[in-house]
Amino acid sequence: VAPYTITYFPCRGRCEALRILLADQGQPWKEIVVTMQEWMKGDLKASCLFGQLPKFEDGDFVLYQSNTLLRYLGRKHGAYGKDDKQASLIDMMNDSVEDMRLKYMRLIYQEYETGKEKYIKDLPNDLSKFEKILSNNKGGFLVGNQISYVDYNFMDLLQNLQVLSSNCLDSFPSLKSYVERLSSRPKIKAYLETDEHKRRPINANGKQ
Repeated sequence: VAPYTITYFPCRGRCEALRILLADQGQPWKEIVVTMQEWMKGDLKASCLFGQLPKFEDGDFVLYQSNTLLRYLGRKHGAYGKDDKQASLIDMMNDSVEDMRLKYMRLIYQEYETGKEKYIKDLPNDLSKFEKILSNNKGGFLVGNQISYVDYNFMDLLQNLQVLSSNCLDSFPSLKSYVERLSSRPKIKAYLETDEHKRRPINANGKQ
């Protein structure tokens, strides 16, 4: 029996990094898929602590907020650095990935028709900072020499950006090889090749 349950909409969205982490750590999980029609009825929404999904269950322990879920699983499965300083650096990186994700979500859900060209033009400003971080860290990850929860989050976002603009990483060799390396990890590769993953749209509104 899968110890973990994810309740979320039928898309990759804010849960895909979580799924990639679980897959790479060899952890089974169960999915409860909520359609927009079910969500609009309001009963489930009212039962969620902040009126939002994803909802995550570890047995009878319930959590909300996608970045909290990543940190929880990172802590639980040894993907949170080797000491408090590394853990703080990992949190710092994840806050910056979240800043990038919020810009991406604003584009997808509010400004896709009007803002796509400008968004892609401005993308190197953010990507260049991470390119520098990765090229300076010989460990091959955002922090240290072992994978942490932020790497799963960042890999997922970068793959979404490559769908939006296929050549967006061409000027950033460290970022490009980072995505290729992470997505080639055997358990991640196997997960990304599943029908379940491929069937899910990246975003709930179908834009990508």
